[in-house]
Amino acid sequence: MTVLIFCFCIVVLVVRKSNTFPLYFYTMILHATHTVLEPTPLLADQKKFYIESYGCQMNVNDSEIVASILKEQHFLHTQNYEDANLILLNTCSIREKAETTIRNRLKQFNALKKQHPDLLIGILGCMAERLKGTLLEQEKLVDLVVGPDAYKSLPQLIATATEHGKAINVLLSREETYSDVSPIRLNSNGVTAFVSIMRGCNNMCSFCVVPFTRGRERSRPLASILKECADLVQEGYREITLLGQNVDSYFDADTKTNFAQLLHQVALINPLLRLRFSTSHPKDITEEVLYVMQQHDNICKYIHLPVQSGSSRILDMMNRTYDREWYIAKVNTIKKIMSNCALSTDMIIGFCSETDEDFDASMSIMEYCKYDLAYMYAYSERPGTLAARQYADDVPEPIKQERLQKIIALHRQHSLERMQEQVGKTFSVLIEGDSKKNQDEWQGRNEHNKVIVFPKSHYQLQKGDYAMVQVHACTSGTLIGTIATNP
Repeated sequence: MTVLIFCFCIVVLVVRKSNTFPLYFYTMILHATHTVLEPTPLLADQKKFYIESYGCQMNVNDSEIVASILKEQHFLHTQNYEDANLILLNTCSIREKAETTIRNRLKQFNALKKQHPDLLIGILGCMAERLKGTLLEQEKLVDLVVGPDAYKSLPQLIATATEHGKAINVLLSREETYSDVSPIRLNSNGVTAFVSIMRGCNNMCSFCVVPFTRGRERSRPLASILKECADLVQEGYREITLLGQNVDSYFDADTKTNFAQLLHQVALINPLLRLRFSTSHPKDITEEVLYVMQQHDNICKYIHLPVQSGSSRILDMMNRTYDREWYIAKVNTIKKIMSNCALSTDMIIGFCSETDEDFDASMSIMEYCKYDLAYMYAYSERPGTLAARQYADDVPEPIKQERLQKIIALHRQHSLERMQEQVGKTFSVLIEGDSKKNQDEWQGRNEHNKVIVFPKSHYQLQKGDYAMVQVHACTSGTLIGTIATNP
């Protein structure tokens, strides 16, 4: 046994020094050493937790942090909620529809609780922070209410709820809360991962509830980010998305490191590591960031740059701190520095007092930018926001929906055009797994975040490998290709 462990350790050291070692063999070795060195026997009375994540990528990462905290308390993760002693919903409050979906889900879980009285149901995240006691005291849909900065208190809250029937902690922090927690990657494909670099938001957009549910901006220490990213590479991950409500505001005061410098340092960890980031505020993304992206081949040429409206009048009401012309100039700068950079955006339709002229301005900015991807929504007033206090939600719902369908149709046209432009080109594709529709095909994404499927053929490729793929056809959402050269 000692000799076996020694041999495994030597091989792992060799693997960590090599960028070309096959990923599938590397992962097998890591699994073997973990099994030999750190057995984790399942306790007969071990409790299980089930967790669902709604909303943004930050919530997915937060759920992985929660999983790590619960594992320390000997909870086992299950993908079947009927087996769970603890059910958690990590929630989003950005739109009313999301809250309605979550309420319905809670009612479904409460029906299960009638059969299992000892079952604990908890709500996490932004909806927990916004509604606080409403779900706990008035609607009685949950036993636990835990805000985004209170996940470390879960063990105590679970104990309190078990004894007294309910528990709540929604206190917000002024410091980065989870820099010392190593997330457990839930439902991971073993290739892509999220890493949080900051929390909160100082931009008081009038329509947005995030500053109230997640608090002020605070950045995570540089060293802990670099360590987590390096550890992920050693574990076989090949793509990391750096997360924050506004990543361009990142600043580590101790090392005087801004987001561009952080991006540069993470890119240097390993040339096989591919980097993405989300989300950028148009007013904060700098030319320094753009030039760092241009400098590193392993930083994806893709930026999510929410515009929210094409009307300068509406942008002013939204407190976005830029106008239409300023945003277009920013897009022009991005394209000048990186002509091949893909862009995506968010667009809100039917904001307070939006006229036909305002909507036409949004349509025209979509026409100008021709986004690769766009997330478009009808305005949903959120209680407590500046817009809810200052403006009437006066655009009739039928008009909102009519305009929304028009702008969706326009974007679909642009999306298809963008996809058609890729036909005949060759891309480096990171293989993320089997195609959802065909087990004989691989699926991955290129640096522009476009999904590409291609036949497995006779090439000995594995999940986590890069493949050069030539595109020969497309749909509005997927590129279709074949292996050009074996990397």
